[in-house]
Amino acid sequence: MHWYLTIKEIHLFCVALTFISFVTRGIWMIQESHWLQKPWVKITPHLIDSTLLASGIALVIMLHQYPGTQTWLTVKLVALLLYIVVGSIALKRGKTKTIRTLAWYGALGIFFYMIAVALSREVNPLAWLNSL
Repeated sequence: MHWYLTIKEIHLFCVALTFISFVTRGIWMIQESHWLQKPWVKITPHLIDSTLLASGIALVIMLHQYPGTQTWLTVKLVALLLYIVVGSIALKRGKTKTIRTLAWYGALGIFFYMIAVALSREVNPLAWLNSL
């Protein structure tokens, strides 16, 4: 159980870092900041997201909760793939600033949906409100 808690903390820390990184890069994209061209800005998010994914896979294996058998985890995985696509449009592939900005907001919405699903382990993104 010791490793589980360590990996869970790493995963949660990477979730926070991913959020901060994505929000910061989105603001820089809107401002057309030169910071987006810095090599560390291009490399660091990949390192954080790789660690986030690896820790997520480790947790899935440790808990024996697999996509396809756990509905909430399947939905979270599909939302993750959608987040990657929409986030890519926001920060790289959007043809106009308006498209990139709208995609950025959309990706943030998807991110918060994934958080809600993870916290509630329910497909309904508002289910966590029932526990308040």
